[in-house]
Amino acid sequence: MSYVFRDAIVISALLAAALYFRSWFFWPVYWVAQGTMFWALFVLGHDCGHGSFSDNPILNNVMGHILHSTILVPYHGWRISHRTHHQNHGNVEKDESWVPMSEDLYNGLSSRTKFLRFKIPFPLFAYPVYLWHRSPGKTGSHFNPYSNLFAPQERKHIMTSTTCWIAMVVFLVYLSFVIGPSMTFKLYGVPYLIFVAWLDVVTYLHHHGYEQKLPWYRGKEWSYLRGGLTTIDRDYGIFNGIHHDIGTHVIHHLFPQIPHYHLVEATKAAKPVIGKYYREPKKSGPIPFHLIENLVSSMKQDHYVSNSGEIVFYQTDPNLFSPPKSA
Repeated sequence: MSYVFRDAIVISALLAAALYFRSWFFWPVYWVAQGTMFWALFVLGHDCGHGSFSDNPILNNVMGHILHSTILVPYHGWRISHRTHHQNHGNVEKDESWVPMSEDLYNGLSSRTKFLRFKIPFPLFAYPVYLWHRSPGKTGSHFNPYSNLFAPQERKHIMTSTTCWIAMVVFLVYLSFVIGPSMTFKLYGVPYLIFVAWLDVVTYLHHHGYEQKLPWYRGKEWSYLRGGLTTIDRDYGIFNGIHHDIGTHVIHHLFPQIPHYHLVEATKAAKPVIGKYYREPKKSGPIPFHLIENLVSSMKQDHYVSNSGEIVFYQTDPNLFSPPKSA
C-alpha cells in the first residue's frame, strides 16, 4: 500500500503542476511523466492480479479494480488472460501475450494488418485493440463475460470489471463537459497513450528482441520451466524503481507470487541456480536508449514461426516492408 500512496502522491502532484502552469513548455514533461506513472499503477495492479500485492484476496481484487479501472484496464478480464499467459509462457499454441503466429496464419493476414502489427509506431498502441479483439488468430474480448477467454464461473467477475471500466469512461466523458474535451485529452488522454506505449514496449521486450533468437515450444518439448526461461530481464535505468522493477522478469515468470519489491533480491539468489540459462541484461544508462535497437530489430525480423516442429524460432518475411512491385 505504501507504493500505491507514493504513486498517487506523484500523480496528484503532476496533475496539480499541469493545472498550475498550463503551458506548452510544461505539457510534454507532464505527458511523459504522468504516462509513466500510469504505467507504474498498472504494475501495482499486476501484483494484485497475481495475488502478490496482499495475502488477502479481497484486498487484491479491490485495489486491482481501483488501480486498473483508473487507467481503463478491465481488471478481471486482464487478470484471467494474464494467468493464461503465465501458465503457458513460451508455448506457441497456448500463450496469450505477443504470441508468435504460425506461417500459415501470418500469410493469411492482410497487408494492412501486417503493417500495423510490425511497423513502428503502430504496435506501440496495440493494447486497447488487444483488449477488445485479442491477437490475430484468437477470438474473444476482455469485456465480454461470454468470451471464450473465460469459464462460466468467471462471468460475474468480468461483469464487475466491465462495469468499473464503463464507470471510468462515464467519468471521463463527464470531465470533458466540465473542463472541456481538449483539457481532458491533455490531462488524461495523452498520458494514457504514453502508458499504452510503455505497456506494449515492456511486455514485448520481455519475450522478444534478445541478441540471439530464443526458442518457442510446442507439444512435449514445452514445460513450465523451459517456457519461463525464455523470458528476458531488461534494465530500464532510472525507470527501474519508478515502474516497480517490472524489467526483472525471469524470476517473476518462474515464481509469480513474489511481490515486485523482492524481485531483484530473488533474482540475485536464483542466478547461481539458473546458471547458464539466465541471460544477464545489458546495463542501461539513465535512459534505456539501448532498448530501442532491440525493439526495432525484433520488429524487422521476428514475424512468424514454422507451422510444425516442437522447438521453433522466429523467421523473417523479407518482403514485409518492400514496396509493391509495379505491373
